[in-house]
Amino acid sequence: MEIETSGALTQQCCVPRHRLTLDEIDHRLLDELQRDASRSLRVLGEKVGLSASAVQRRIDRYRSAKVLTRHVAVLDPRRTADIVLAVVLITLERESSGHHDAFRRRLLAVPEVQQAYDVAGEWDYVVLLAATGMDRHNELANHLFNDAPNVKRYTTMFVLDPLRTGTYLPTR
Repeated sequence: MEIETSGALTQQCCVPRHRLTLDEIDHRLLDELQRDASRSLRVLGEKVGLSASAVQRRIDRYRSAKVLTRHVAVLDPRRTADIVLAVVLITLERESSGHHDAFRRRLLAVPEVQQAYDVAGEWDYVVLLAATGMDRHNELANHLFNDAPNVKRYTTMFVLDPLRTGTYLPTR
């Protein structure tokens, strides 16, 4: 598989900036890393048929190509206290890039914005918010949407049961 970024792309956020050719072992190793990156290099190597040093070289290559950007701890929202998850659909008043840039900066400045997508269709953005309780959710909604100068309308859908959360991306 080749990952390339030349040319105009619709989903620019999903495309790495470097060209990287992946073989079958790369696909398997990236899959294993996405499932649990806390495992030792030796254990990962056993899963994909490589030595620990070969696994480290491949991980270094993924990092340098910006395919692998960070290692994080993923918390289960059902096991943490008083977490309110909400999906918010937003339409902006104006379509100029300056207004979109300002709104994007506003979203990116708030750590409770778990995911944000610029989308096509009736709505301009889809945002996943994670807040510690309804009071904090209301503060965030006021800051991000009510006090934003360019938000025409938004609607909030509260998550009743997070059936599946995650960050997994297929490599093929």
